Amino acid sequence: MRQLKTLLLAVTLTFSSVLMASTNPEKPSTVESSKITLKIQRFLKSPSFDVDQEMTANVTLTLNKNNELVVLSVDSDDDKMENYIKSRLNYRKVSGSYETLNGKFIVPVRITTEE
Repeated sequence: MRQLKTLLLAVTLTFSSVLMASTNPEKPSTVESSKITLKIQRFLKSPSFDVDQEMTANVTLTLNKNNELVVLSVDSDDDKMENYIKSRLNYRKVSGSYETLNGKFIVPVRITTEE
């Protein structure tokens, strides 16, 4: 009887771990992602410094409970660009509902010279 209980427990654990491993995590809505990307693009228009060449950065963001962007990190070689992104985006309120954008997300940013 004891071996039967042990075997049943082992089968139950195996079955539950297989079920957990086979579930797909929910991806953020592409509509919400593109909305937030357009808002970030508007916030970063017209930099306050001269852009001599194209600059890129990967910005790690999250949304707090007040729908404000919180800049967690800016991966860039240029300090001016890093400070510019932080000053323009950090704690900037975004209108709308972004329920599927939980946690942190990375937004690639590219600033180009105006022609």
